[in-house]
Amino acid sequence: MSETAAAQGFGGAPSARRFTFEYAKLLDVVFWLTMFSGSVVFIEPSPYDFLILITLVLWAIREFYVPRSVLPFLLVLSLWVVGGLFSLIPYWNEPDPVTYTYHTLFITATGMFFALFTARRTSRRLDLLLSGYAASCVLAAAIAVTTWVLGYGEDGEWTLSGRAMAPFKDPNVLGSYLVTGVLYLAQGIILGRWRYLWLTLPSLALILTALFLSFSRGSMGACVIALVMMVAFLFWTADTARMRRTIMAGAVAFVLMAGAGLAAALSIDSVREFFFQRAAVQHDYDEGPTGRFGNQIRAIPMLLERPNGMGPLRYRLTFDLDPHSSYVNAFASNGWLGGFSFIAMVVLTTFLGFRQCLTRHPWMRQAQIVFPATFVFFLQGFQIDIDHWRMFYVTLGAVWGIEAARRRWLADRPARDARSA
Repeated sequence: MSETAAAQGFGGAPSARRFTFEYAKLLDVVFWLTMFSGSVVFIEPSPYDFLILITLVLWAIREFYVPRSVLPFLLVLSLWVVGGLFSLIPYWNEPDPVTYTYHTLFITATGMFFALFTARRTSRRLDLLLSGYAASCVLAAAIAVTTWVLGYGEDGEWTLSGRAMAPFKDPNVLGSYLVTGVLYLAQGIILGRWRYLWLTLPSLALILTALFLSFSRGSMGACVIALVMMVAFLFWTADTARMRRTIMAGAVAFVLMAGAGLAAALSIDSVREFFFQRAAVQHDYDEGPTGRFGNQIRAIPMLLERPNGMGPLRYRLTFDLDPHSSYVNAFASNGWLGGFSFIAMVVLTTFLGFRQCLTRHPWMRQAQIVFPATFVFFLQGFQIDIDHWRMFYVTLGAVWGIEAARRRWLADRPARDARSA
């Protein structure tokens, strides 16, 4: 056998090329499993934590690359973490603040990874991300609905104050996690992609049921806002009048389905009573000068006097409650540097997201899922702490990955036009 044939392997195909194909396939499988495991977080560390590290290492060995268009995102996240490290210095000997800061470092690293990972092979990786995420939502919804029904909606190991939460530790996190899955499945129905309707429809119904049983005001509101945003983006960017009619018909069908399910649920007296109790704008723990919102207002003058913040997890020592606002917490736990960096990240991502959803490019439809999901996280950040939510960094990083791919696509367009001329 010649040296050339030996180098290529039997059959003449280059062995390096064959290895690259298999390696890419392995990476895709591990990445999909990582996304699928994202809803199983009632144990710490979770399967997701291990799998995301494996995925990151597999990716970094062969494909590590940083597009210039992602650098602003990496910068603001890095400054947010650096602000937290400065704020930690006086409390370095306390285990809880140290653990909290390490968790911040880890979770922001995953956000950076998703941005860099989806910047290349963008279509394929976004499909894997969204399909794996949606499958994890179906799994979470099945567990949540089953455990709630078996427990008759009472308190138990898998429920909290009559609210479904499994396989999470908090009903609010369960509800918010499911929003992206709702968007992904609903978009297919709205766009008339009914080939797998027999699977999509029951999956969507199951996820919506679990979202309802979480009785999370913020999650339900976020889901409605995200759906309205997505439908508006789809309608605005539709190619033809016929497509606009399809979108509107699909949206109406979705609303009717969701409305029928809601009416059926509210026909049960105990469920209806609990739903309207939870739907109240404010509860006892929200009101008064020592309530959630009162504490936030009282904290602002204190934070204005402390450039280094209060320190990680120190807010609760002063007010006996967590901030319940990621914007307040960014300044309290990460100082002025971290707080303003967090706000800069929100503003930059919002600008890019609207542009991605309203202008044409190959990843516009995926952007019309991941950006509304990210945007409602930003809104929820005003009334709950989202900065350690794993799923927040999934869609956040994907927005920036799409931006890198879009910029590259725009840069290559003159060459494509010249070839087609």
